[in-house]
Amino acid sequence: MSKYLITGLGNIGNEYANTRHNIGFDVVNAFVQKHGGAFRSERLALVAEVKWKGKLFICICPTTFMNLSGRAFKYWMDKEKIPLENTLTIVDDLALPLDKLRLRAGGSSAGHNGLKDIQNVLGTDIYPKLRFGIGNNYPKGMQADFVLSKWLNVELTTVQLKIRKCIEVIESIAVVGIEKTMNEVNKLSIQP
Repeated sequence: MSKYLITGLGNIGNEYANTRHNIGFDVVNAFVQKHGGAFRSERLALVAEVKWKGKLFICICPTTFMNLSGRAFKYWMDKEKIPLENTLTIVDDLALPLDKLRLRAGGSSAGHNGLKDIQNVLGTDIYPKLRFGIGNNYPKGMQADFVLSKWLNVELTTVQLKIRKCIEVIESIAVVGIEKTMNEVNKLSIQP
């Protein structure tokens, strides 16, 4: 059975729930819910297993806080003996507009602290990432406040559509591979 590690980046704690910065957690939660899985608290992460179409997905939401995500990622990748190319890290991205998703097989952290830590721990930036555009509609100097803010009501429909699309992306990678999935998802504009 082929195995995948699906990592959603975010911060634990109610004050971070449903914020832009926690969209990785929200996507992984939605994927696990759709497939009838349940999270349990394990070492460095909340962990759920999902079996689908002969594939096993180890889904994690690190409990280490965003800037230390690498420890949880590497621990579960090694523990479950999952090859790096069979991982997918889902993360918020300020540089992408709200209607966009960007899937890549590798590439830099683009200044994202969670990705930076994973890259430092792994010693490479060649691992698959799904970037969830959160837009950059904030006044100069207010970036931290923006990423830690909750979605606006006018954004919620788009966010829900994109979460559903992210679930399809996870499934598609497991069935047709990352290249075909990238060609499909990177050109989309997702809006109501």
